[in-house]
Amino acid sequence: MTTFPERLQSLHSRTPDRVALTLQFSNTDDLSLTVDQLLRGASSYARALTLANIQPGEVVVLILQHGEELVYAFWGAILHGAIPSIMPFLTEKLSPERYRADLSALISVTQPAAIVTYPEFESEVHGALQEGDSVREVIVTNKVEKQVELNFDSLTGFQRQPEDIVILQHSSGTTGLQKGVALSHQAVFNQLDAYSNALNLNENDVVVSWLPLYHDMGFIAGFIMPILSGIHLVLLSPFDWVRAPYKLMHAVTKYRGTLSWLPNFAYNFCAQKIRDRHLEGVDLSTWRVITNCSEPVRWESHQAFYEKFKSYGLKREALQTSYAMAENVFSVTQSRLGNEPAVVEIDREAFMSGRVAKLVSDVNSHGHSVMKMMSSGRPLENVKVKVLDESRNELPDLVVGEVALQSNCMLTGYYNRNDLTENAFADGWYLTGDFGFMLNGEVFVSGRKKDMIIVGGKNVYPQDLESLTYEVQGVHAGRSVAFGLFDEEQGTEEVAIIAEVDSDDPAEQQKVADAIRLHVTKNSAIALRYVKVVDPKWILKTSSGKTVRSANKEKFLKELNSQP
Repeated sequence: MTTFPERLQSLHSRTPDRVALTLQFSNTDDLSLTVDQLLRGASSYARALTLANIQPGEVVVLILQHGEELVYAFWGAILHGAIPSIMPFLTEKLSPERYRADLSALISVTQPAAIVTYPEFESEVHGALQEGDSVREVIVTNKVEKQVELNFDSLTGFQRQPEDIVILQHSSGTTGLQKGVALSHQAVFNQLDAYSNALNLNENDVVVSWLPLYHDMGFIAGFIMPILSGIHLVLLSPFDWVRAPYKLMHAVTKYRGTLSWLPNFAYNFCAQKIRDRHLEGVDLSTWRVITNCSEPVRWESHQAFYEKFKSYGLKREALQTSYAMAENVFSVTQSRLGNEPAVVEIDREAFMSGRVAKLVSDVNSHGHSVMKMMSSGRPLENVKVKVLDESRNELPDLVVGEVALQSNCMLTGYYNRNDLTENAFADGWYLTGDFGFMLNGEVFVSGRKKDMIIVGGKNVYPQDLESLTYEVQGVHAGRSVAFGLFDEEQGTEEVAIIAEVDSDDPAEQQKVADAIRLHVTKNSAIALRYVKVVDPKWILKTSSGKTVRSANKEKFLKELNSQP
C-alpha cells in the first residue's frame, strides 16, 4: 500500500537526475525536467498552499494552460495532500458566457478551497465567485515563490492514506466539470499496475502525448502513469497538435517514442491533414503501441492511419485499442499486443434493427449490407465486464446491451454527488451507459445509451448511421452527426444527419446530400427526415474531439427555426 507522495519520494531517491518530463512548445525550445527539478518546482506550489492555509484533503482547482506552471501546480497539490482538479482554460474555442457559468457551477458543486491561475485570469475567476462560495484563496502563478528547498519531511501530503481521495477527474463532454470522479491513491495504483502489465510497460518506454490533461485519457495515460512509473513523458500542447498534427510524428522521431494514445477521430485527422512534405526525416519504427480510445473504435480509421504512415516505419501491429472511462481511473480493456485487434464482419440490418451482431459467416449474407466492427480488447486482469439487458440480466455473446463492470480501481464516488453515485451501480456493478456486445472475451462498444434514437419503437444508434455516411464519397470519417427530432404529430422521433464536405458548391453539396439519403435508406431501413450538407467546421465537438450531438441538434434547430 502506498500513496502518490511516497511513490514520488521513492523515484527521487533512486533516480533524481533522470528526465521525467519534456515539454514541447510551438515557439520556443523543448524544456526537459528531471525528477529533482519537477519536485522542486512542485514544492513551490506546496508551500504556496501551506501559506494560503489550504488543508490536506481540500480541493484545489487548476485553471492553467500547457506548461511548467500546470505541471508544478498539480504535483505541488499532491505533495501538499490537497486534491487537484484540472479545468480547461478559456480559449477562443469556448464561449466565455458558457465557460463562466460552468466555472460557477463547478465551484458550487465541488466546493474547492483554492483556485490556481494566471494573474491575467484572476479577475475572470473572481467574477465567477458568489457570496458564500468555498474558495478562500485565488493563487496566481507570479506570486508563487519559486526557489524553495525540497524537504519531504515538511510536506503534509505524506499524512494521506492509500484509501484517501487523491484526484478529481472529469468525464469529457462539457467544459463544466460538475461531475467530479473522485479516485483514491489505491484505486489509481491498482489501475496502473494492471494497465502496465497489459502494455508490457518497461523503463525504456517513452510516452509521447498531445492530449489535454482535463480528460481521463491524457490525464492518466499521458501524464499520471508515465510520471509515477518513472518513464520519460514527452508532452505537447493539444492546441499545437490541432494546428500542426505532424508535430506528434516529429516528437516520436526525436525522442524515440514507444507509446501514444489517440481518440478515433485523430486517426482520420492525421491521415487527412498531414502532408508528405511535413514528414521528411520522420521515423515511426519505435512506436510499439498506439492505442485507439475514448470513442467507438473503427477499423476503417486504423486502415487509413496505417496506409498513410506505413512508409515511415509504422508497424500494423502497433495499432491497438482500449475501452476506458474516468470512473475506472482509465482503462477497462486493452487489446492484446503483438497482433491486430479482433475484427468481426456482421450483418448490418440485423445489428441495427434487432441489436444482434450476426456474424456474416453464420448467415446467408447475399443481398445484405455488411459492416466491420473492431474489438476494444479484453478486460484488464483486475476488471470484470458483462453486458446487460434492460432488466439487468446478463446477455450472451453477440447480443447488444449495456456494458457493466466491476474492478478494484473504481471511483470512490462522484464528489459531493451521492445521488449520482448510488444511481450508477446495480448489485455491485457499475453501469457505464455504453452499449456493446461481447465475443470470446472481447468487448465491442457501439455507442452511448443517451444518444439512442427511437423511431417507431425501433432503437436506432446514431453511430451506425454516421458510419454509413462515411461510405458516401465526399464525407470523411468523423465529419457527420446524426440525432433524433421528436415529431409531435407522428408521436415518434425522426432522424436528421448533418455532414461536412470540403466543397462549398451548393450543387456539389446537394449531390452529396442525395447520395447520403439514398445510401442510408438502402442500408438501414431508416427514412431520413433531414439531410444537411455543410461547409467544414460546422459540427461542434468537445475539447477532446468528440462530437456533441445535443449541441449540434440545438444548433441545427436554431438554423431551422430562423429560416423564413
